[in-house]
Amino acid sequence: MSFKLFIEAIVKYILGLLIVGFLLFIPGTLKYKQGWVLMAILFIPMFIAGIVMIIKNPELLRRRLNNKEKNNEQKVVIIISGIMFISGFILAGLNYRFSWFVLPNYISWIGVVTFLISYILYAEVLRENSYLLRTIEVEKNQKLVDTGLYGIVRHPMYAITLVLFLSMPLVLGSFISFIIFLVYPFIIVIRIKNEEIVLEKNLKGYKDYKKKVKYKLIPFVW
Repeated sequence: MSFKLFIEAIVKYILGLLIVGFLLFIPGTLKYKQGWVLMAILFIPMFIAGIVMIIKNPELLRRRLNNKEKNNEQKVVIIISGIMFISGFILAGLNYRFSWFVLPNYISWIGVVTFLISYILYAEVLRENSYLLRTIEVEKNQKLVDTGLYGIVRHPMYAITLVLFLSMPLVLGSFISFIIFLVYPFIIVIRIKNEEIVLEKNLKGYKDYKKKVKYKLIPFVW
């Protein structure tokens, strides 16, 4: 394990925790219970997953920490995603503070269960494919994975993050934020179309894999 990698992971973890907390509680209030629930289910599993990767697969952690996108189209996608998260979290806090359109508590708990199940599936995808990057590129000696969840859809990570992210505003009890997060499916579609071009060109066997697994994101839909 690299000490530099460990420090980078800790710094990014703390920075992410502070940013999300700032966006949720500064516009709203520290009494925002759903905000604390989201912080717990988001950052506790993330911390555990980080420890596991540091011990068992530091190379995977290195790949997951790399977010320096080279593709100009994807840089725009990242910016739009950032705007979505910032505005969604800020409005969730304001929504709670001023009671604009607060969803029932049972919706929040449905969101919690959905989020945690999605997180478990997220971990499974990481276990199946240790070459998963946050940027669109193919690494040297990267192997095609076509088993497990990859035998159902070609992009299980995106399918899971779609559910994961859409469950966040439900956890927060904010209908307004949910509407904002509906931008994410369109972001994913753009990213997948761009990524498949790169994979077809650079990943051996991907064209045959597309024939074997026909659905990109949602079984029997697309």
